[in-house]
Amino acid sequence: MRTRLLWLVIVIAPFSCNQKQQQKADPKLLTDRNLLHNHMHQLTEVIIHDMFSPPVSSRIYSYSSLAAYEAIRFDKEGYPSLVKDLHGFPQMPVPEKNKNYNYLLAATKAFFTVAEKITFSADTLDNYQKRVLGDFQSLLDEETYERSIAFGSSVGQTIFERTKTDNYKETRGMPKFLGSEEEGKWRPTPSDYFDALEPNWGKIMPLALDSAAQIKCPAPPTYSLDKESLFYTTVNEVYHIGTHLTEEQREIAKYWDDNPFVLEHSGHLMFGNKKITPVGHWIGITGIACKMKNLDPVESAKIYALTSIGMFDVVISCWREKFIRNVIRPVTVINDAIDNNWIPLLQTPPFPEHSSGHSGISASAATILTRRFGENFAFEDTSDLAYIGMRRRFKSFISAAQEASLSRVYGGIHYRTGVDAGAEQGKDVAKYVIDKFLPNSTKPAKDIAAEAKRNSTAN
Repeated sequence: MRTRLLWLVIVIAPFSCNQKQQQKADPKLLTDRNLLHNHMHQLTEVIIHDMFSPPVSSRIYSYSSLAAYEAIRFDKEGYPSLVKDLHGFPQMPVPEKNKNYNYLLAATKAFFTVAEKITFSADTLDNYQKRVLGDFQSLLDEETYERSIAFGSSVGQTIFERTKTDNYKETRGMPKFLGSEEEGKWRPTPSDYFDALEPNWGKIMPLALDSAAQIKCPAPPTYSLDKESLFYTTVNEVYHIGTHLTEEQREIAKYWDDNPFVLEHSGHLMFGNKKITPVGHWIGITGIACKMKNLDPVESAKIYALTSIGMFDVVISCWREKFIRNVIRPVTVINDAIDNNWIPLLQTPPFPEHSSGHSGISASAATILTRRFGENFAFEDTSDLAYIGMRRRFKSFISAAQEASLSRVYGGIHYRTGVDAGAEQGKDVAKYVIDKFLPNSTKPAKDIAAEAKRNSTAN
């Protein structure tokens, strides 16, 4: 009996193995409109896991998105290179003429060639990539598969070369910023009093802008504790709102918190809650819009790339302003001059107040998406659902950006002047990107900053 059972195992096991090897992936993969969205989701998961800050995450998304677009653009006529009009990129590879390629596969390889080199959890991305590439390999002839992989790898490596010259490595070794005791200037905030995050980010080389100083934002009001001054009025507004928050305002603030690492305290214990970044949130919204319109992979890759370019450049511009202006945060002023027991709803991020990075990021992304999809593009935002269990509906990208901006005032971490200035700067950066790359698309987006001011007056 034992001999017979052993014989059955020996015979049956290889047969099962062969069955698995003969199973092919779904042929729809070769033109799958959701594949790039899946890649972006995997990248977002790694960014959250590795706790990358908003500035660093903007860099990761932009380079990875550009790699995907530069590889896949050859799949359709009328899609020129973006990097030829950006700063600091080498000449991009082109496919061989009259040769077969699967450009979605090439884009996949290009995307991960970059993403794995500029994140920490490369093994997570590698495991996912191997599964996808294995499916492609089972569907394509060997020559087409190898040629597509080689082209995608070449594109990705060329994009990666630019990351070596954007000043990122140099800023890692620059001095920290510990704040200032000068009146009205930023100093570390409770509860953990960290030194400033990415104080040298304004020195990173932008993608589309000629320099970080090219597009500025309105100046903050002069620091003054005179109760008639504009500055004190803005401080008092934050305090008043923070002590009389409605349930809707609380929900809005928490929905748009997007703090990648919030430290929670319970007695002597301290633990971190990981969340999506503001950049990742708008990448999620970009994916939702692309899927709602059922865009093909080439067009989806383009809009991911353009939205990422706008967010990357506005973060650089914003961070430059932050550390030039060096404006004190609301919690510090309120605790010093109004109420030493006051605590904002949201944890104050560790860097100066003016201008609001979240407002700039949101305005930039919303302006670019509005130009592509239209002014009345209603959508349900589920990009944060898996992380905080919340979803919200918006009548347009503009209204979402306005709400994101106001959320920082509701959360007690920004003044109204800071969020309005951030929205202005984000809109202006986006318009610059649009003029370069989307001049003939839909009619111009509404002025986010003007709408934000009208909306804030109504509130």
